[in-house]
Order: sequence, then C-alpha cells, then structure tokens
Amino acid sequence: MTEIKTKPTQVTAADFIAAVENPARREDAKIVCAMMERITGEPPRMWGPSIIGFGSYHYKYESGHEGTMCRLGFSPRKAQLVLYILTEDPGQGAQLARLGKHKTGKSCLYINKLADVDMSALEEMTRDALAYMNAKYPA
Repeated sequence: MTEIKTKPTQVTAADFIAAVENPARREDAKIVCAMMERITGEPPRMWGPSIIGFGSYHYKYESGHEGTMCRLGFSPRKAQLVLYILTEDPGQGAQLARLGKHKTGKSCLYINKLADVDMSALEEMTRDALAYMNAKYPA
C-alpha cells in the first residue's frame, strides 16, 4: 500500500504563511488561518507540504483504503486560495450563491482573493462544514 503524503509535519503554519511570496495572498492566509482556528478551536497544523489543517479525523473507504486527514483546511497556493470546506450538503448551494467570486472542485473552494467574497458567508460555510465533519466523523 502506498504511503499517504498528506500527513502532519513539523513545519509550523506561521512559518509556512510567512514564506508565501505574494503579500496579498499571505495576508489572506493569515485571515483564513485565524478564522478557522477561531471556528474549530484547534491550532493550525501543516498537513503535507502545503495544506494548513485544523483538527483531524480517521476515514476508511469500502475499498479498505484508510487514513487520517484534517477536518478543515486551506492552502494559499500561487494561483488561488484553496479552502477544503465543501461538503455533500445541498444547502451549500445557497451559501455559494451569496459568497461572491469563486470556483469549486469536488471538496475545494477556490478564491482569488478574500476581497472578492462575502466573509460572513465564508464563515457560515466554514462553521457548517465543521458541523458536517463532526457529525459524519465523531471524535
């Protein structure tokens, strides 16, 4: 079985954020980090080389594949800010409509800059994503 690359590391989230080249992306990362820490009550921790995660959960698929991952997280990538907060909840559609300029992937929300979005909608989505994860994967 292959080793999972996305696991906690010894790098601090603060050091990782400080090294983000783009000053605007770095400031957005600080804001998202503080928001997620406040909402989750968990300290930020690096997962792999580029994901800042909060909390953790253990998953196991029907195929037998299993692992541990952060409950919520984000990554200040070069092109966009990526937030790992999308769930299977159909109610997220209304939140996304209120959010502002964004793109989505399977479980990823892509934002160019926080100035493009409604922060109250983003916080609501983050709270709801945490509640979803806590219900699906109780601690």
